[in-house]
Amino acid sequence: MTRAAALLVFLALSGASLQACNSGGGGGSRDGGAPTPPAPSTPAPGGGTTTPPPAPGGGSSAALGQVFPADNPWNTDISGYPVHPNSANFIASIGLNTGLHADFGTVWNGAPNGIPYVTVGGTQPRVPITFTAYGNESDPGPYPVPPDAPIEGGPNGTGDRHVIVVDTENRLLYEMFRAFPDGQGGWRCDSGAVFDLRSNAQRPAGWTSADAAGLPILPGLVRYDEAVVQGEIRHALRFTVQRSQRARIEPARHWASSDTSPDRPPMGLRVRLKASVDLSGFPPEVRVILTALKRYGMIVADNGSNWYVSGAPDPRWSDSNLATISRIKGSDLEAVYTGPTITP
Repeated sequence: MTRAAALLVFLALSGASLQACNSGGGGGSRDGGAPTPPAPSTPAPGGGTTTPPPAPGGGSSAALGQVFPADNPWNTDISGYPVHPNSANFIASIGLNTGLHADFGTVWNGAPNGIPYVTVGGTQPRVPITFTAYGNESDPGPYPVPPDAPIEGGPNGTGDRHVIVVDTENRLLYEMFRAFPDGQGGWRCDSGAVFDLRSNAQRPAGWTSADAAGLPILPGLVRYDEAVVQGEIRHALRFTVQRSQRARIEPARHWASSDTSPDRPPMGLRVRLKASVDLSGFPPEVRVILTALKRYGMIVADNGSNWYVSGAPDPRWSDSNLATISRIKGSDLEAVYTGPTITP
């Protein structure tokens, strides 16, 4: 059996009807409203699966190559950066006693749990893209989106419905928010963004992307191939907060809130795990994630549930192991200063 076929078997046996899994931070919001947090993921019996990995080209880290230059903010070591002067208030606003939540894993509510992505070659046909909400802040199509591209939450999902495509030959990243096939070979979505993976170029100031902060999503995802196979994550992670500030910190280009309280976290705020936190009691893959949080931190990228850390779904994850990350509370974290807060 091929790896791709094995993955299809896994999904079928899991009852993967591909309904909404409410990943991506528990349901993002562009207007800063507080979404209803989803129910916690239920650990899979036995803590995961022995299903073979996805085939390269279908969401494999091995096919991605370098995601942005080494000096890109996502790839910057911030372990030595100073603590933000308003760190205590930011952390309290998000939740001192609230634990981290791995918003990814195997299957949740009948669908792959997390934000999926797919890799394509340079000859993948480009298809029309129609924007339905934020077209004036979107990069025009066509995009090389396969007709069967995975959708966050599945084809019937009602959440953020992110679609992420990586053209590995031309080194271009395509991301869409609230994406739906249009029935004619193209796609319609609320917004879309294209990023050159060889460049540090930013979107225009004030523009959204497929994420509320105007940032790319892919570089902030926890991926199985890094956390388990490679045993090291060399980039910052993406996370969500329930209430953000009407402000941003670079590299974020957009805010998504009407709340002007200086104690709410702005989009782009970077948070790291305190160096003093003992990681010895965690499963190996969770230690890798937490080590990355000490070195690279995580970035506020969207409105959603507090302390929800984003990742890509994979049938090989152990959901029970990932659940142990909840032992890390807000009080174990600190905001770091990476630049001034930009307000209207």
